[in-house]
Amino acid sequence: MNNDFVNAYLLHLRPYSDSQLMLDMLVEEIGQIRCLVRVKGRFATKNKAQLQPFTQLEIKYKGEHELKFLDSFAPTERPLSLQGKALYCGFYLNELSNRLIPLNEPNEYIYRLYDDHIRRLTSTIDYEPVLRSFEFQLIELLGIGVDFHFDVDGKPLAHDKFYQYQNEIGWSQLDSNRSGLSGKQIEQIANLNFNDKVTRQLAKQLARYLLHPLLGYRELKSRELFS
Repeated sequence: MNNDFVNAYLLHLRPYSDSQLMLDMLVEEIGQIRCLVRVKGRFATKNKAQLQPFTQLEIKYKGEHELKFLDSFAPTERPLSLQGKALYCGFYLNELSNRLIPLNEPNEYIYRLYDDHIRRLTSTIDYEPVLRSFEFQLIELLGIGVDFHFDVDGKPLAHDKFYQYQNEIGWSQLDSNRSGLSGKQIEQIANLNFNDKVTRQLAKQLARYLLHPLLGYRELKSRELFS
């Protein structure tokens, strides 16, 4: 298969052989692909220094199987300016995307989700809402259904009641507010409203709980940067 030029971001890069690199790339309207690029020898790429994260690239690749071959690439704009904590957040978005987005399973929305949130990191100093927004929308796009409106008995979540979420079961009402979320806080999370500090912290805990079965026991390396 030979494709036309498409927009893409580099998520992860590693050596494949003495002369080739393996790239995991998020491609517009396609999803995540894995491809090889030659960096040594007669047919080596001349501009490997431009293969950088947080840079929108225009790429052309070929290949019928899971592993593709990168024919050509070029930046479409200057690299996004991420520094300090914003850079750590960018690494987190890259690692989460790389670990969770299936290879060669087309999804026309995930690229736009990533592109929007990686750019938002360049224009804010309040990074937590950006991360939570990305996590919950990515979870939804991956098909992990969380019903933010009804409890396990089919009753609408009430603002003044408290609930606990359990995977594959749903929201169970609690007798007290200890370690639970109020119906109002659940609604705020559903609306990606993380202005309230308590809701923000509870949303972080919920996102980790939802992501854990997908990530397994291998910790995200990017989380270590925040400590």
